[in-house]
Amino acid sequence: MLQTVFEKNQPNAKVVDHALRRTRLAPFWIEDVADTPTYPAASADAAYDLVVVGGGYTGLWSALLAKQRHPELSVALVEGETIGWAASGRNGGFVEASLTHGSENGRRRWPGEIDALEALGLENLDAIEKTVHTLGLDCDFERNGAISVAIADYQAKDVFDTPPSATTTVLDGPAMRAQVNSPTYLAGVWDKQSTALVHPAKLATELGRACAEHGVEMFEHTKVLDLVRSRSSSRVGVRTASATLSAGRVILATNAFPSLLKRYRLHTVPVYDYVLMTEPLSDAQLAEVGWSARQGVADMSNQFHYYRLTRDNRILWGGYDAIYHFGRGMHHDLEDRLESHARLASHFFTTFPQLEGLEFTHKWGGVIDTSTRFCSFFGSAAKGRIAYAAGFTGLGVGASRFAANVMLDKVSGETTALTELDLVKSMPLPFPPEPLAAAGINATRWSLDRADHTEGRRNLFLKALDAVGLGFDS
Repeated sequence: MLQTVFEKNQPNAKVVDHALRRTRLAPFWIEDVADTPTYPAASADAAYDLVVVGGGYTGLWSALLAKQRHPELSVALVEGETIGWAASGRNGGFVEASLTHGSENGRRRWPGEIDALEALGLENLDAIEKTVHTLGLDCDFERNGAISVAIADYQAKDVFDTPPSATTTVLDGPAMRAQVNSPTYLAGVWDKQSTALVHPAKLATELGRACAEHGVEMFEHTKVLDLVRSRSSSRVGVRTASATLSAGRVILATNAFPSLLKRYRLHTVPVYDYVLMTEPLSDAQLAEVGWSARQGVADMSNQFHYYRLTRDNRILWGGYDAIYHFGRGMHHDLEDRLESHARLASHFFTTFPQLEGLEFTHKWGGVIDTSTRFCSFFGSAAKGRIAYAAGFTGLGVGASRFAANVMLDKVSGETTALTELDLVKSMPLPFPPEPLAAAGINATRWSLDRADHTEGRRNLFLKALDAVGLGFDS
């Protein structure tokens, strides 16, 4: 098998050790929010028109859009920890227009609908940008686009086969390195329209503030234990340890956490993603890298890295490893994985050898709600009074707002253009129970790594997954 560029050009181990010597286990984004509002726990039974379960992006957008659509509705949002503490405060801050985890995945699954889905995705991104400006959301929003970069010859060939577009620029090696300077870059495609960057935790905090200002009752440290449904009542009880909230309609936005609807508990698996954040680059270091257009960047391998600049010119560097723990394991201890963080640091200095001596200040991990179709799906229960969305598979920062609109349409009982989409009406295949889930996921990960070492060629196992619609192409 061929070696990847990260194996051919490994930095000295002392460079990696030095860079990680003072790194703290903590999500940089969450620590970087200067003034975080706090909300009380639910302490008494109450009744609402709508209760939203989950204080990440999906839940926050659901509550905010519900009040913007119908200000007269009484709306409560219930979060088990604090607003944005999980994936919404830990991700890379890439706000993608794609609702289908890329055009290729969407075209393969919904060929007759992909043009409409891509148009809806761009409309959704435009609406997020408009909301940021209209409501004054302080979240470091930058719409500079993103570059998909080739770091292997077969990837460069794909770049040069990219059809021309008014919003994309194909970059050969020198042009790519003029944008962002790395000896690993062979070519790239800069999509200038479809990606924005945000400070993830600031976005969650600001959406929470906007919800409260629009009249949403916000509850933190209020874990929902179950849903109570009665045949004699049209309402749903959202039961917590300290109170039961009665709701005419319920939206479930729990993403990677086990669904409160048992029928969907096998439709996602939690996969851990790992991230590093550097100290701020000096002016001299930044000049060595370039990056004046401040695009997001991701390489084109199956096991890919994603990276971007922060407002104070740190580099966030994440991805590559995607770790599943037997039994759908989720625990705070799993956020610290020495092997993954050391591998990320090594790959960083292969990519940017001119930054030798730079240190990482923060390391962390977080859970991605992975579905077998690599993008969100939508469920319902209680004769349409409960709506559920999950499975964003790492591209939920933008798609969460679209999902909120879908769920609000669904609980309204109306038939709309969104509820009639095949994307919305179809369901992915569930993952199998253990031990088959762990065996299948780990075999997939091994096969994707092998493809990265064989010029992208997919083995029989991956081809079999493709044939039954299980995807795993990113």
